[in-house]
Amino acid sequence: MSNKMWGGRFAAGPGAIMQEINASIDFDRRLYRQDIAASKAHAAMLAKQGIISRDDAAKIAHGLDTILSEMESGKFRFKRELEDIHMNVESRLADLIGPAAGRLHTARSRNDQIATDFRLWVRDAIDDIDAALAGYQKALAEKALKHAATVMPGFTHLQTAQPVTFGHHMLAYVEMTARDRGRFADARKRLNENPLGSAALAGTSFAIDRAMTSKSLGFDRPAANSLDAVSDRDFVMETLAAASITAVHLSRIAEEIVIWCSPLTGLVKLSDKFTTGSSIMPQKRNPDAAELVRAKSGRIFGALQALLVVMKGLPLAYQKDMQEDKEAAMEALSALMLCVEAMSGMVTDLTPDAARMKAAAGAGYATATDLADWLVRTLKIPFREAHHVTGRIVAAAEQADVALDRLPLEKMQAIEPRITKAVFGVLSVERSVASRVSFGGTAPKNVTREAKKWLKRLG
Repeated sequence: MSNKMWGGRFAAGPGAIMQEINASIDFDRRLYRQDIAASKAHAAMLAKQGIISRDDAAKIAHGLDTILSEMESGKFRFKRELEDIHMNVESRLADLIGPAAGRLHTARSRNDQIATDFRLWVRDAIDDIDAALAGYQKALAEKALKHAATVMPGFTHLQTAQPVTFGHHMLAYVEMTARDRGRFADARKRLNENPLGSAALAGTSFAIDRAMTSKSLGFDRPAANSLDAVSDRDFVMETLAAASITAVHLSRIAEEIVIWCSPLTGLVKLSDKFTTGSSIMPQKRNPDAAELVRAKSGRIFGALQALLVVMKGLPLAYQKDMQEDKEAAMEALSALMLCVEAMSGMVTDLTPDAARMKAAAGAGYATATDLADWLVRTLKIPFREAHHVTGRIVAAAEQADVALDRLPLEKMQAIEPRITKAVFGVLSVERSVASRVSFGGTAPKNVTREAKKWLKRLG
């Protein structure tokens, strides 16, 4: 038997393997809210334009509400032989209201239907992700405010570079996340055009009102070209690109948490909420939540790459290849949400070891740049000469096996006679971070001000 929804010209139905490869209901059932919302908007518009009767439109709306209730409660029975969410809804609608259900598909196609549904779904996903990212930013900013003056080592090349504060480090991720949210906002703005009414690819001969359905569904405007509207998946690729960059940032902080939790550094601790044990080594506390956030970035990157490959060779307009736009994207955006929520929890949960951070911040002669800057400011030595002098002093401290601020003054004066005891005022890690008052610097007062600013902005 041919498919009753589209099989008029077919004498027989598809083979079993064709049904298997063709069906998308296993994943596009997640579009049910969007599909029903778009169908209700379409039916209301058709009635307003006199294309279908108001009585039929009312029956359609009531039937769609019934289907939504069945789906929300888990009572709806999805049928794989009906291929996708659209035909599952329409078939059930026919069961509920009879022939009037057949009028719903007037002036539209599954091509513009799926383009509309998926835009709505991605738009909803962006809104959910944005809210989660705002919560993550708030967790970071709260931690930054609490630790605005907690000194820790700053690294370049994973080598001790200069002292910073833990609060300043947390605010770096607040800024990254702000850019992430900006990319999602840009993607949302560009996707917010309505494909509905583009039909299969050429528009429709019916006198539809696309502005009405656009307003009903919260779109800014109707899509201007029917060919583009049904075949564009830029909105998915751009959203996955934003998701991928966000995943990079989440993976970076996850990596840092893994390093910080290691006994070799011991800079922070995570509680039992975000760690697991070993099946054989009872002493172990593994930062598995951070490791999984780091790992899940791969599937997010993969979803973007997969869709780029799907789309790269497709002529206009719709091609069945584009059915592959949803499953990986949905999984990727769900994975991103999970990662954001997990990272928010970890940031809130982690406890810095302030004493160990301070000790690590002073290791490796991290205040050497402060010494060089003092030579420039106080002795008016050109920076390149000051850099050379400082390097010799660091070598002397290393040879004596003492910290820079513990090297006797006479040892320094043997290298640069004009150095005075005032130099010790800049060599402690606390003085170092306090001196970094330039805009964007790590000085505790800067961190406090920025953290409060972010918390006010985030509500």
